[in-house]
Amino acid sequence: MEFRKPKVFILGEVVADKAEIAAYLRHMGAQKWYQENVEDSEVSDTELLSEIYSRGCYKSFGVGLNPNIKQIREGNDTHLKNVIESQHGSILEHSMVNFMFCDISRVFTHELITHRVGMAKSQESLRYVRLTELKCFDFPRLAVELTDEEEKWFRNKVVEVFEYLENVQKEMTVKFKLDDEQSFAKKKKLTSRMRRLAPLGLLTNIGWSGNLRTLRHIIPLRTHKSAEEEIRMVFAGVGSICKEKYPNIFFDMEWVSDGDMTGLGEWQIVNKKV
Repeated sequence: MEFRKPKVFILGEVVADKAEIAAYLRHMGAQKWYQENVEDSEVSDTELLSEIYSRGCYKSFGVGLNPNIKQIREGNDTHLKNVIESQHGSILEHSMVNFMFCDISRVFTHELITHRVGMAKSQESLRYVRLTELKCFDFPRLAVELTDEEEKWFRNKVVEVFEYLENVQKEMTVKFKLDDEQSFAKKKKLTSRMRRLAPLGLLTNIGWSGNLRTLRHIIPLRTHKSAEEEIRMVFAGVGSICKEKYPNIFFDMEWVSDGDMTGLGEWQIVNKKV
């Protein structure tokens, strides 16, 4: 067995179709806005689409399109800041960001699935994927809660249990002759039975996608000091990615370190939440 830390990968994000955006804005009589804000835009497609959906609600692509509007906020950053501070979160639901969380435990995934709105999940199936080597979360040092001796004892106990269960998986593989079995249906049934002898702390992988409104809610929630260490670690990474890639949407999110040897911290929304 081995200890591993979780890894976060961003696999995809919403992509803007500028030809269709141009056609839509021509239809709206907002060709000038397209030329000034879309053609050579340096903002992400995710931020651009959020702005377009927002402006579409008020026909605010320019003065004169809506007779009720005498002035507009210029710039993607200024516009989205106002939207977020006004708590008009629905326009952030259009854009999804696609992540893959690797080397995370089934403890983690059991917590992750409690969040349902605005997200999608696809987890590695241990009914189909046969276990060989067992891996465990590399726990951060608990300097306050455990002594050095207790911490060492705990890690040794983890190794003892995981190595025993890993050997059990190998014994069953040999006993059931799975390496020579040709029937996938039979292998699937046996693999499903074998996984029930694996620990809850076993590391696995899960694909997870969330819209921007969901991300703004979950990142601070799951990096809070009251959250479990592993999920804090994962969403610390998610927050770093979102802050870097979508600065006009996560402008009000700041990292606050716990200030201890764990390296953990919180992503905090410093203004009104969406």
